[in-house]
Amino acid sequence: QVQLVESGGGLVQAGGALRLSCAASGRTFSTYAMGWFRQAPGKEREFVAAFIRSGDNTYYADSVKGRFTISRDNAGNTVYLQMNSLEPEDTALYYCAESSYDSTLFVMYAIPKNYNYWGQGTQVTVYS
Repeated sequence: QVQLVESGGGLVQAGGALRLSCAASGRTFSTYAMGWFRQAPGKEREFVAAFIRSGDNTYYADSVKGRFTISRDNAGNTVYLQMNSLEPEDTALYYCAESSYDSTLFVMYAIPKNYNYWGQGTQVTVYS
């Protein structure tokens, strides 16, 4: 079992920044990747970014590339999502997820079904 707890969401004006955190605990030794997804009301869950443990690689959705940065702490138990130049379209409930799926194709980490555990989510609201 892996437990994930997100924090750092809030209300921010367009152009502003927020940093989300995801603290992982439990059987994290089998984790291959950590991902961030988001879901706006009435929309499908959407991939945002992934941190792939092998080689410390990162992978981003085109919509956030250049604005968002995913990283993790040295202990490997906390993953961050730095979000800059926020837009109203970024408004959503942001979820952290853990994957034990081993793939060299980074695009596989954009698929929600390849994640085993999910946090409860943290709300991000961007107003113009």
